[in-house]
Amino acid sequence: MDLGLNRRNALVCGASQGLGRAIAHTLAAEGAHISICSRSEDRIGRARDEISQATGAEVHAVAANLTEPEGVDHAVRTAREALGRIDILVTNTGGPPPGPFEDHTAEDWRHAIEQNFESVVNLARAVLPEMKERRWGRILNVTSITVKQPVEGLILSNAIRAGVTGFAKTLSNEAAPFGVTVNCLLPGYTRTERLVDLADAISRRTGGTTDEAYAAWESEIPMGRLGEPEELGALAAFLASEKAGYITGQSVAVDGGWIRGLL
Repeated sequence: MDLGLNRRNALVCGASQGLGRAIAHTLAAEGAHISICSRSEDRIGRARDEISQATGAEVHAVAANLTEPEGVDHAVRTAREALGRIDILVTNTGGPPPGPFEDHTAEDWRHAIEQNFESVVNLARAVLPEMKERRWGRILNVTSITVKQPVEGLILSNAIRAGVTGFAKTLSNEAAPFGVTVNCLLPGYTRTERLVDLADAISRRTGGTTDEAYAAWESEIPMGRLGEPEELGALAAFLASEKAGYITGQSVAVDGGWIRGLL
């Protein structure tokens, strides 16, 4: 299937590792022109070189702190300078720290909102006008399975990712008449650095081992295994493509069947 991505330019955020990197790699392999960003100049530079070498694509990289409006402006401006325009935006930032409600300070909540909610709003604000003007665009937000089924010990993620979902659904209706789609990707328990951190947190809290944490997750998943980042990347490539022009306002899980709800 020709996804038509060789005619498109994408800005992929949080792409130095994990899910963001897998999405950037898949889009580049499908022929899209890519600009990637993350906070670490060293890590994003290594990701750029490795994705480019693996796919043969020209990949641009920029270090930017997306919790700050200035960082968002820098990432978007640099991507436009490198690519000419932004057709596809993938919002993605590291998940907030785990823990129950009383473990988190007001500062923890403020930072999580800046990182996981305000960054999405600011990125969308920066790219939507040009997408509407050209009457074509794709905005993909990497959120979490927690928006459909909250996970114990992840109150920050449970709350804030749900806010992103409400924002994305409303924006999708406003942008639809202009040929711009807005969708959310819901990764389940996926083999990334984030999962390593969560397993470590669980082992400290329970006194168990990280292997026991992984086994517990796998026992909850009907497929009996963790997801691979490339599996989310494949969904992102399709939703970003020409073929997905009639899909908008959706939150699509890649979770091996973990979510128990019907919708």
